[in-house]
Amino acid sequence: MPTASSSKASLFMPNHKISGFTYIRNGFEYGYPFLQSIQSLLPLVDELVVAVGKSHDGTGDAIRALGSNKIIIIDTLWDETLREGGKIFAQQANIALDAITGDIGFHLQADEVLHENDYDSIREAIQQLRTHPLAEGILFNFLNFYGGYHYTGSTRKWHRKEIRIIKNSPNIRSYRDSQGFRYYPSVKAYLEGHPGRKLNVLYVNASVYHYSYARDPATMQKKNNYFNSFWHDDNWLRKNNPSSANFDYNRVDFVIPFTGAHPLLMEPLVKRQHWEFTFDSSKSKFTPKGRILHWIEKKTGWRIGEYKNYRIVGTVKTS
Repeated sequence: MPTASSSKASLFMPNHKISGFTYIRNGFEYGYPFLQSIQSLLPLVDELVVAVGKSHDGTGDAIRALGSNKIIIIDTLWDETLREGGKIFAQQANIALDAITGDIGFHLQADEVLHENDYDSIREAIQQLRTHPLAEGILFNFLNFYGGYHYTGSTRKWHRKEIRIIKNSPNIRSYRDSQGFRYYPSVKAYLEGHPGRKLNVLYVNASVYHYSYARDPATMQKKNNYFNSFWHDDNWLRKNNPSSANFDYNRVDFVIPFTGAHPLLMEPLVKRQHWEFTFDSSKSKFTPKGRILHWIEKKTGWRIGEYKNYRIVGTVKTS
């Protein structure tokens, strides 16, 4: 299994090359828009490393069929014993990360897609990252779709921003369940459980379109049960995984209508949505605490105690 290359002797890679990296297993079975994700990243990178877990639904073949000479596939076996805190996802992200050769690493997860209208801003952000004396990564906005393609999450349960571009250093590793990244004293310290430190980042006004909850209810339920298996043991799964065949999208605190335009790559999937979800705010599933905090946020714009796995040291200036 690939590890951090000894060739990465300097703090950051000196060559000017942008490397994408991602991971996926059984993407079709669990409804990931992984092909759209990969295709949205290809125009921005010189190479794209994909860690493809052993699959039975043709995932690897479909990626190869894209026919891009930028794509480098690493075949992996997922360790089913890594069932604490989603560690398997960080492990797979790091396998792909360790194989990149550029000075810049650009990570997308398999349900995340970039919008073509943001490409110029992203390219400018990468140039500014390369010359910034403190910045180690780039922070993106997130649009978290829920129930389909017509609503997005708007409460504290959804992360509004996250790091998706990093300078390539062996000391920067995928954090927790691969939601973001942190800097560690060494790979050994990371593997031994060192907490690491938050990265210094530049904020760019560009969005990652996150389609984690945009599957049909049956596929969403299947994916949700599968995802839980990488967080919890069998006893928890027997007690907590729903027996219903369909995911209940109505069990949500609050979402808002999406009035923008999806990436062009996603338009065929948007048009093919064959299930309906309409949010009824009178039935929102807030906890008492959540309702108060949401009210404060709506009135003041302040999200109390918001999780921020980064330190913003500048904002990308675009023309």
